[in-house]
Amino acid sequence: MFSWLGTDDRRKKDPEVFQTVSEGLKKLYKTKLLPLEESYKFHEFHSPALEDADFDNKPMVLLVGQYSTGKTSFIRYLLEQDFPGMRIGPEPTTDSFIAVMHGDTEGVIPGNALVVDPKKPFRKLNAFGNAFLNRFVCAQLPNPVLESISVIDTPGILSGEKQRISRDKEMSGYSCLHRCPYGGYDFAAVLEWFAERVDRIILLFDAHKLDISDEFSEVIKALKNHEDKIRVVLNKADQIETQQLMRVYGALMWSLGKIVNTPEVIRVYIGSFWSHPLLIPDNRKLFEAEEQDLFKDIQSLPRNAALRKLNDLIKRARLAKVHAYIISALKKEMPSVFGKENKKKELIASLGDIYKRIEREHQISPGDFPNLKKMQDLLQDQDLTRFQALKPKLLEAVDDMLASDIASLMVLVRQEESQRPNSAVKGGAFDGTLNGPFGHGYGEGAGEGIDEAEWVVARDKPAYDEIFYTLSPVNGKVTGANAKREMVKSKLPNTVLGKIWKLADIDKDGMLDDEEFALANHLIKVKLEGHELPSELPAHLVPPSKRKIAD
Repeated sequence: MFSWLGTDDRRKKDPEVFQTVSEGLKKLYKTKLLPLEESYKFHEFHSPALEDADFDNKPMVLLVGQYSTGKTSFIRYLLEQDFPGMRIGPEPTTDSFIAVMHGDTEGVIPGNALVVDPKKPFRKLNAFGNAFLNRFVCAQLPNPVLESISVIDTPGILSGEKQRISRDKEMSGYSCLHRCPYGGYDFAAVLEWFAERVDRIILLFDAHKLDISDEFSEVIKALKNHEDKIRVVLNKADQIETQQLMRVYGALMWSLGKIVNTPEVIRVYIGSFWSHPLLIPDNRKLFEAEEQDLFKDIQSLPRNAALRKLNDLIKRARLAKVHAYIISALKKEMPSVFGKENKKKELIASLGDIYKRIEREHQISPGDFPNLKKMQDLLQDQDLTRFQALKPKLLEAVDDMLASDIASLMVLVRQEESQRPNSAVKGGAFDGTLNGPFGHGYGEGAGEGIDEAEWVVARDKPAYDEIFYTLSPVNGKVTGANAKREMVKSKLPNTVLGKIWKLADIDKDGMLDDEEFALANHLIKVKLEGHELPSELPAHLVPPSKRKIAD
């Protein structure tokens, strides 16, 4: 059990006790941030109000990509079983948003029923109307992977003239901020809604079709301000040769660099995420290493979920503060009686200047301001005279939350993380390579010879012995100084050689006999071949004459 005591000296309240980070976040949001959002119509401009389920739900992974990039197959690969409503094919098959979640029984919950369930974090999606809800379902099934995370499958993004014609036909009679071929709802806005609430966003690309369509480009731009959650998967990479794969990877990085405007290079994982045989197995080791890195990233989500929710609340609070300054500035400039419409047009046109003035007056970073064009569009339908003037007490409450409450809650986050060190995602593909000879790196590097009866170092020991006897051994051992002169010829850093020495000097006498010297050279070879050194010497690497000492 954890407790976090928060006191308010100004109001002399009794201390409040929070049992979990989730409870603390809910309390802070409802008492300090929500009043500011409601006063300045934050929910009409940016994002619906948060509910308890938003703080309590499991980590979610959002899959986004053009059609036939393998999104549904990727989920099938992780779960190692089919899920209700799953359709896979080379043509655009997934035409709905599918939330794949854990359930005691297998089944599908339609969107209209889903958004009235208070235990699910989707209630605010009802704002997108029946056009969206008819294409939103929850697929539930008892799967161990889904006990830790939920996965959101999305419709394949279309491109080309044919799709644009289709889009215009389907959108007739509808008015959306971003027109799309998804049956009359704002696809980019729905993705943005999910992006604010998920823990990881995975963009999938097909190695055979890297062209980023206008539609996909707009979608990626809608994920702005969530770049820290984005990972990229270059899928179906086993279908092209190594040389071509290098060119495809370079082309993908170039294309992404024009759209994702971040100083950091976005992380791209290369592989083929389905259970079929590799067509071109030349890069098998690369695919295995990339898969393990991606799996580790996904497996860390439950452990970091509380920190992510805390981070998202901070980002929301900063945006809500800026929004309050903008709304109150517009209210201040509006006349009370005559010329309201003309003044409204003038203020909307000069909104960029208002941004700059607020930035100077309150020392706010330009990156904290909402998109100018989007804000101008939304203001067109608002009555600026009904806006609220600046209320310092509401802003002070948010400042107090950011300055003191969040720092206190961070301590509780670390405590919860320390109490749940083994909260990684388990089951499905995540367990496929944990045990047995098919684990990543099994039988390679320091693991070479693990299943062999003979000591693996003995293969090269004659060559190592020749060097050993040139180092003037005394009583069958070479001194540390003499061994060092030979070991530094590897050009490995002293920190690495020091670790090798610690592993090889089994009897800890500061000298090496012929077996220990051979072991040291074997570990040097392991490192020079690009493998990592073990933290402790594996049993199969212990020299035969030293195995009683090791025991």
